[in-house]
Amino acid sequence: MHLRQFVIFCGLSVIICIMIQQAGAIVVNGNETDDGTYYYNLGTRLIAGGEFERAINAFDSALASNTTIIRMSDGLLYTYRNKAFAQIQLGLFADAADTTNQGLALYPRDAPLWNNRGYSLFKLGRYPEAIAAYDQALAIDTNFTKGWINKGDTLFEAGRYQEAVVAYTSALATDPGNTDATAGLARAQQKASEISPVFIVSAIAAVAIIGGAVYYLMKGKNAGKSQKEKPVGKK
Repeated sequence: MHLRQFVIFCGLSVIICIMIQQAGAIVVNGNETDDGTYYYNLGTRLIAGGEFERAINAFDSALASNTTIIRMSDGLLYTYRNKAFAQIQLGLFADAADTTNQGLALYPRDAPLWNNRGYSLFKLGRYPEAIAAYDQALAIDTNFTKGWINKGDTLFEAGRYQEAVVAYTSALATDPGNTDATAGLARAQQKASEISPVFIVSAIAAVAIIGGAVYYLMKGKNAGKSQKEKPVGKK
């Protein structure tokens, strides 16, 4: 074989290999065009069927593949959203928080990702961080009912009942009649009403103690001053 023929043969072989590789991606599942799309769609179907562990594996495969095509649409964003959702359903809250972090690095203005992050942190007992995440979600979408409810739940668990009342009220403003918001509001109002009398009594007691301490301090000071300034009589 001459050198020129050999070069042409090698070039054709490379082209054929590339075509075979692309064809392999196309036929992974008859209707999909690439691995990323196939695994993303597979994960979505598995979530719908409640197979969360398998869904996570599918989303991992999607992220490990070439994500160019799913990145063109919302597929990559939903891969992170849905993977975190599946992890939450399995109680893998730390993993879900990591997944939302990865997603937010690419989509920092996505309210549902911030909400999923907040819920993961809430379940980990990291209330201040969870509230901050919900605040991010609500700054992006003030009508995000679920974000308001989740924030209310976190504030309630943190013992911040008055703030929880505000959050649940905001949820009802966006979705009047929402049963979760209605139940949360009633619970928070009850707790807030129980705390208020105790707070008032405690405040009065504190004022009385401080006032008494100041009174006796001043009384002792004045008594000492009077004794010091008392004239000494001659013998």
